[in-house]
Amino acid sequence: MQVGDAQREVRSVYLGGFVGQLVSGSIWLASAALGTWATPGRAILALAVGGAFIFPLTQLILRAMGRPASLSSGNPLRFLAMQVAFTVPLSLPLVGAATLHHLHWFYPAMMVVVGAHYLPFMFLYGMWEFAILGILLLGEGYALGMVAPGAFSLGGWLTGAALILFAFVGRSIAERDREAATNAA
Repeated sequence: MQVGDAQREVRSVYLGGFVGQLVSGSIWLASAALGTWATPGRAILALAVGGAFIFPLTQLILRAMGRPASLSSGNPLRFLAMQVAFTVPLSLPLVGAATLHHLHWFYPAMMVVVGAHYLPFMFLYGMWEFAILGILLLGEGYALGMVAPGAFSLGGWLTGAALILFAFVGRSIAERDREAATNAA
C-alpha cells in the first residue's frame, strides 16, 4: 500500500478526525464547565478520565454510524495511530508535575501536550490542517501559562472549541475526498 493510499484510508475511516475530535472537544468542554462551575479537582478528573474514553467512544460512534471503525490490516499507518495516541497518557506525569507546582497550569500544560500530539497527525491523515490545530494549541497553551495563569478554565474552553471547529474541517476534507473518488470512478 502506498503512503497516499494509506493516508486516504485513514481520512476515510476516521472521517478526517471528525468523530474523535468531536468526542475529545466535548470532553474538554465538559471539563471546562466543571472547572468553571464546580471545582478544579473535578475538572482535572473529568479530563483525565474522559480522555481515556476518547478512542473507545470514537469506535462506538463510528460503528453506530454504520462505518468501519478500524484501518485495514494492510495499512502501515495503523501502528503510527496507536503510537501517537499513547503520547498523551505517557505525558500526564509531566502535566501532573506542572499542576502540582501551579494549579492553573493544568489546562495550558494539557494544551501543549495535546498540541504536540496533533503534529504527527499531519502525516497520519495526510492533512496539513493538523499543523494549524497543533500549533494553535501549543501557542495558546504557552501563552495562557505565561500571560493568564490565573484563568483556570479558559484553556479548557478554548481547546474544546478548537477541537470541535477542526472536527468539521476534517469532515469537510474527508467528504471532498469521497466526492473526488466517486467522480473518478
